[in-house]
Amino acid sequence: MKRVAQTIRLRPERREEYLALHRQVWPGVEAALHRAHIRNYTIFLRGDTLFSYFEYHGDDFAADLAAIGEDADTQRWWQLTDPCQEPWPDTGAGGQWSDLTEIWHLNEESQT
Repeated sequence: MKRVAQTIRLRPERREEYLALHRQVWPGVEAALHRAHIRNYTIFLRGDTLFSYFEYHGDDFAADLAAIGEDADTQRWWQLTDPCQEPWPDTGAGGQWSDLTEIWHLNEESQT
């Protein structure tokens, strides 16, 4: 399992639009994420900064990300959500989103 954390800025003038979209994420978008072995996808908001976290449970991360990008529902979804976002200069594997480096993780097995 691969943990992925990413961040991007939210354009303040598009905030309500972005939040409204995420109150009812399209079933086709969610299905594409599931097919690509994405689990526990969460987006957080602090001020104008979005933070996302997901777990990847597949065997070919690049191919699964490409499949998401080829999905018609996801492409239409991004046409609505992308204008709401303002990328940082250093975007990563998530397209517009910038990858964060994991520096520590509390493993459940280490608890006694």
